Amino acid sequence: MYVVIFRARVAQLDAQYSEMANKMRDRALNEFGCREFVALTEGQDEIALSYWDSEAAILAWRKDSQHQVAQQLGRAAWYQHYSVEIARISRAYRHP
Repeated sequence: MYVVIFRARVAQLDAQYSEMANKMRDRALNEFGCREFVALTEGQDEIALSYWDSEAAILAWRKDSQHQVAQQLGRAAWYQHYSVEIARISRAYRHP
Protein backbone atom coordinates (compact mmCIF):
# COMPACT_ATOMS: atom_id res chain seq x y z
CA MET A 1 0.00 0.00 0.00
CA TYR A 2 1.09 3.59 -0.71
CA VAL A 3 0.22 6.96 0.76
CA VAL A 4 0.28 10.25 -1.13
CA ILE A 5 0.94 13.15 1.23
CA PHE A 6 -0.17 16.51 -0.16
CA ARG A 7 0.79 19.61 1.86
CA ALA A 8 -0.15 23.12 0.86
CA ARG A 9 -0.19 26.72 2.00
CA VAL A 10 -3.64 28.06 1.19
CA ALA A 11 -3.91 31.33 -0.73
CA GLN A 12 -7.70 31.39 -0.85
CA LEU A 13 -10.43 28.80 -0.80
CA ASP A 14 -13.80 29.53 -2.38
CA ALA A 15 -16.99 27.76 -3.43
CA GLN A 16 -15.35 26.56 -6.65
CA TYR A 17 -12.57 24.96 -4.57
CA SER A 18 -15.06 23.11 -2.37
CA GLU A 19 -16.99 21.83 -5.38
CA MET A 20 -13.80 20.73 -7.15
CA ALA A 21 -12.35 19.09 -4.02
CA ASN A 22 -15.52 17.02 -3.54
CA LYS A 23 -15.58 16.03 -7.20
CA MET A 24 -11.91 15.01 -7.19
CA ARG A 25 -12.28 13.02 -3.97
CA ASP A 26 -15.26 11.12 -5.41
CA ARG A 27 -13.40 10.39 -8.67
CA ALA A 28 -10.27 9.20 -6.87
CA LEU A 29 -12.28 6.90 -4.60
CA ASN A 30 -14.78 5.59 -7.14
CA GLU A 31 -12.90 5.57 -10.44
CA PHE A 32 -9.17 5.34 -9.68
CA GLY A 33 -8.90 2.88 -6.82
CA CYS A 34 -8.08 5.24 -3.99
CA ARG A 35 -8.85 3.31 -0.79
CA GLU A 36 -9.14 6.23 1.63
CA PHE A 37 -8.84 10.01 1.47
CA VAL A 38 -8.48 12.34 4.46
CA ALA A 39 -7.92 16.11 4.29
CA LEU A 40 -7.51 18.67 7.05
CA THR A 41 -7.05 22.43 7.01
CA GLU A 42 -5.79 24.47 9.93
CA GLY A 43 -5.37 28.17 9.33
CA GLN A 44 -3.55 28.43 6.01
CA ASP A 45 -2.07 24.93 6.11
CA GLU A 46 -3.72 22.00 4.37
CA ILE A 47 -2.70 18.37 4.41
CA ALA A 48 -4.34 15.54 2.51
CA LEU A 49 -3.54 11.84 2.76
CA SER A 50 -4.71 9.40 0.13
CA TYR A 51 -4.09 5.67 0.24
CA TRP A 52 -3.51 3.53 -2.86
CA ASP A 53 -2.73 -0.10 -3.72
CA SER A 54 -0.12 0.67 -6.39
CA GLU A 55 2.10 3.32 -7.89
CA ALA A 56 0.38 2.63 -11.23
CA ALA A 57 -2.96 3.74 -9.75
CA ILE A 58 -1.33 6.90 -8.38
CA LEU A 59 0.20 7.68 -11.77
CA ALA A 60 -3.12 7.12 -13.56
CA TRP A 61 -4.76 9.55 -11.11
CA ARG A 62 -1.98 12.11 -11.63
CA LYS A 63 -2.45 11.94 -15.41
CA ASP A 64 -6.28 12.17 -15.35
CA SER A 65 -7.39 15.17 -17.42
CA GLN A 66 -9.96 16.39 -14.88
CA HIS A 67 -7.42 16.07 -12.06
CA GLN A 68 -4.93 18.07 -14.15
CA VAL A 69 -7.50 20.88 -14.49
CA ALA A 70 -7.91 20.87 -10.70
CA GLN A 71 -4.11 21.00 -10.30
CA GLN A 72 -3.88 24.02 -12.62
CA LEU A 73 -6.60 25.84 -10.69
CA GLY A 74 -4.80 25.00 -7.45
CA ARG A 75 -1.55 26.53 -8.71
CA ALA A 76 -3.31 29.59 -10.17
CA ALA A 77 -5.78 30.44 -7.41
CA TRP A 78 -6.02 28.26 -4.33
CA TYR A 79 -2.47 27.53 -3.13
CA GLN A 80 0.58 29.68 -2.49
CA HIS A 81 2.73 26.56 -2.69
CA TYR A 82 2.41 22.82 -2.21
CA SER A 83 4.41 19.61 -2.02
CA VAL A 84 3.62 15.99 -2.77
CA GLU A 85 5.33 12.99 -1.22
CA ILE A 86 4.63 9.34 -2.04
CA ALA A 87 5.60 6.68 0.46
CA ARG A 88 5.20 2.94 0.71
CA ILE A 89 3.54 1.69 3.88
CA SER A 90 5.35 -1.36 5.16
CA ARG A 91 3.25 -1.88 8.28
CA ALA A 92 -0.05 -0.53 9.59
CA TYR A 93 -2.00 -1.00 12.82
CA ARG A 94 -5.56 -0.18 13.85
CA HIS A 95 -7.49 -0.32 17.07
CA PRO A 96 -10.03 -1.80 17.65
